Amino acid sequence: MIYRKLGGLQVSALGLGCMPMAGIGAAMYGKADHRESIATLERAIELGVTFFDTAEVYGPYVNEELLGQAIKGRRDRLVIATKFGFRIEDGGYRGVDSSPENVRRACEGSLKRLGIDTIDLYYQHRVDPNVPIEETIGAMSRLVEEGKVRYLGLSEAGADTIRRADATHPITALQSEYSLWERGVEEEILPLCQDLGIGFVPYSPLGRGFLTGLISQRSDLPEGDYRLNDPRYSEENFAINMGVVDVVEQIAVAHRVSPAQIALAWLLAQGEDIVPIPGSKRRATLEDSMAAVNVSLSAADLDALDAAAPPGSTAGARYGEMGMKMVRL
Repeated sequence: MIYRKLGGLQVSALGLGCMPMAGIGAAMYGKADHRESIATLERAIELGVTFFDTAEVYGPYVNEELLGQAIKGRRDRLVIATKFGFRIEDGGYRGVDSSPENVRRACEGSLKRLGIDTIDLYYQHRVDPNVPIEETIGAMSRLVEEGKVRYLGLSEAGADTIRRADATHPITALQSEYSLWERGVEEEILPLCQDLGIGFVPYSPLGRGFLTGLISQRSDLPEGDYRLNDPRYSEENFAINMGVVDVVEQIAVAHRVSPAQIALAWLLAQGEDIVPIPGSKRRATLEDSMAAVNVSLSAADLDALDAAAPPGSTAGARYGEMGMKMVRL
């Protein structure tokens, strides 16, 4: 494993997105086996992964509990990131809530479920349009003062929100969707983060599995899979989007690695301040993804990938109408 800096945090160059392992991930990407999820987390630590990403709303709650179980006795060298930002009632989320009161409630609960004294990186999961970002960040900064949180982050925030948040308290990382087929952050958000010294954490770096080459048609997805409702996976867009996968596969064959490793290596090549968090719930896919740190793409490889997937070329929005209303605020 190699390591990078997210602000003042040193982390493995690839982190692990824990969402598929329990809770919401089980509903989105097929069933997860508890024992295999624990084994996957333990294997990640063995491989030198130090950066683990979860959230209160994954489940809700059960994903944090799972991660807490796996890291017990191994806390010292790990960087644990979690997220808040939803109103949770009756076992589900009921809209966004980044009020100062909810910031504190969520933090206390996450600390207990994770079994730790301090959250290394605490993200606002989605911007709350009803609460000024200065109030939310102010409440988060008080958690830093109390030693309950070390660094602050945002997820899917727009440029103005990022500037206002960072002016209130230094922001260490921004987490947003970024991959070969979702490059919307490149025009404004990435340059802004670089100017402000904010690290960037791409989630869904494999296009929700599309870039792995393991999904060649919609019928490959299990019944009830979240991606069947993803506009990019729709019948009218699926075949169009397969074009980039063909190029990824060609480069993977030339390097004798998996398509997933090529997609992740492309992201790693976009900047030293970029730390993708591919999700996994099995050791086999974890090991494959983490091997991407050993893949070196040539200038010709990078040019070919850029040409195959220029910004804006992916067919379909990355969320449905409701989901798109919650990003870039």
